[in-house]
Amino acid sequence: MADITIRGAGAFGLSIAWACARRGARVQVIDPHGAGAGSSGGLVGALAPHVPENWNAKKQFQLESLLMAEAFWAEVETTGGVSPGYGRTGRLQPLKDARAVALARQREGTARTLWQHHAQWRVCKTKDIGPWCPPSATGLVVHDTLSGRMHPRQACAALVAALAVRGISLVPEARDAGQVVHAKGYAGLLELNQAFARTVGGGVKGQAALLRFDAGAVPQLYADGLHIIPHADGTLAIGSTSEREFDDPSSTDAQLDDVVRRAQEAVPVLHGAEVIERWAGIRPRAKSRAPMLGPWPDRPGHYIANGGFKIGFGMAPKVAEVLADLILEGIDQIPQGFRVTDNL
Repeated sequence: MADITIRGAGAFGLSIAWACARRGARVQVIDPHGAGAGSSGGLVGALAPHVPENWNAKKQFQLESLLMAEAFWAEVETTGGVSPGYGRTGRLQPLKDARAVALARQREGTARTLWQHHAQWRVCKTKDIGPWCPPSATGLVVHDTLSGRMHPRQACAALVAALAVRGISLVPEARDAGQVVHAKGYAGLLELNQAFARTVGGGVKGQAALLRFDAGAVPQLYADGLHIIPHADGTLAIGSTSEREFDDPSSTDAQLDDVVRRAQEAVPVLHGAEVIERWAGIRPRAKSRAPMLGPWPDRPGHYIANGGFKIGFGMAPKVAEVLADLILEGIDQIPQGFRVTDNL
């Protein structure tokens, strides 16, 4: 008999299962569609921080999670033998005009304080970065050393493998046993809307592309509003669109063609690289725009972990520990703004 049932095998569900299992809990993971079937099975994997200013609980939580990521994914890989493609490779962002430069220089100082010297946010000359540096109208870029990358599908596979070593397999269906965590992404938010008879969250469609291009262990890029992520397996991901209205959640269209074109204009070396996969999916966004965590109101023994939106994998290590603390130890460290009741 399981101590904990996890419903949903995406970034949050699998990470919570791992955090609970490594503390000795008996866990079962249920998902009729398999691991990473929703937005966690995407292509991009940009573990990028919010800008270091206007600090709040969400940004602090994300900082702590990004700093936990290296040890978290290393243990997962060591246990299961499958690489999540993680690397804290940093990020480069071109600065397009004098206003952007002034703001970036201001953030150099706030980063030293808010990131607590764990990482740097620096304004650099493009000529000092090397050939991978994207063109910049000002000749300057931001280089942050906090950003990381991982391959979403490989990360899900790595968690499944690590859980299997501990005797936990993913099953399509089973009865709830013990405490129950609902981590079902977009489909789960729709269920919660119905259960609470109000909108607590919804979905935003995103489209992304995977190119055959081996850039090596270089920083990810953020240019023209796009994330450009060189993966460890010799591919490169580009994403993504943000579509609030959509008819087909899994189809790609001319909007993705435009994403690829813009990426090639921002990084000319990508011209001619083969597009080997096109992907679309719905990312779960809670009403508060922060992860929605904690007890399901008026349903004892049930918990919610949802709303990862665009930063689910970046938040996952910290989300997993906070939920494990709450469920196994009764320790509530959920920040204000993250609670289920904050979305009601």
